[in-house]
Amino acid sequence: MARERIGFVGVGLMGHGMAKNIVEKGFPLAVIAHRNRAPIDDLVARGAKEVGSLGELAEASDVVVLCVTGSPEVEAVVGGPGGLAAAGRPLVVVDCSTSDPSSTVRLARDLAPRGITLVDAPLSRTPKDAEAGTLDVMAAGDPTVFARIRPVLEAFAGRIVHTGPVGSAHTMKLLNNFVSLGYAALYSEALALGAKAGITPKTFDAVIRGGRMDCPFYQTFFQWVVGRDPNAHRFAIRNGLKDLSYLAAFANAAGAANPLGAAVRNSFAVATATGHGDDYVPRLADVIAGLNGVALAEE
Repeated sequence: MARERIGFVGVGLMGHGMAKNIVEKGFPLAVIAHRNRAPIDDLVARGAKEVGSLGELAEASDVVVLCVTGSPEVEAVVGGPGGLAAAGRPLVVVDCSTSDPSSTVRLARDLAPRGITLVDAPLSRTPKDAEAGTLDVMAAGDPTVFARIRPVLEAFAGRIVHTGPVGSAHTMKLLNNFVSLGYAALYSEALALGAKAGITPKTFDAVIRGGRMDCPFYQTFFQWVVGRDPNAHRFAIRNGLKDLSYLAAFANAAGAANPLGAAVRNSFAVATATGHGDDYVPRLADVIAGLNGVALAEE
């Protein structure tokens, strides 16, 4: 049986590694450029085909994977002028972005009469895992559709969890990010408080690392705090704020109180408003320290 033809939109930090694994594992792959030529040129050298428009991408694909910033970009790529839906052919669109679940459900409903099946399949882990093909994926949708796209997901994922109907994976991703970004805010405040008392980041790390509160997220966060590795945890603070804002909208729509979510969001909002939105998440620790009149960098 012929393999599914895959289209890919968004070959950035995460998307390049995902697309690389798709083409190297034998799927015909079509890609489209956005701003950066380097990942496109690399993928073409590996056997991918470059197309010049979303319409061409739709014509060249059976399944299209999206890895873009969020819901506004997904809505534009799929339903905007010259978007995937304008090609008028049946597709399965797999949204691996961190998107607003309400947008996902609405878009899936609107696309279904046009022969397009939208499923949410957001990601966890890092660009390094994307390159290695070991991402975690939360995937939603009808079980038949999930079974169809699973071989594509397996090309770049080490762990895949089916979460339920469309929208549930994006909801789970927001909860996942709430937990991780909440830890980032906690680490940052704890480090600032410690610095006030003369406790250095190295001392803090010596106590936490290897104990019950250690985890992979902690380790990449502290590769910046202690090791000053600028690329240890490549996720921008402004993207964290975007995800926490989606969570706030979800909580409001559900009529749920989430005071901790509001507090975590405020930490990211302050960092973004003070000019640090493009910095990676571990630098939140420096922002919170600076607001408290202390510094974390050690001689």
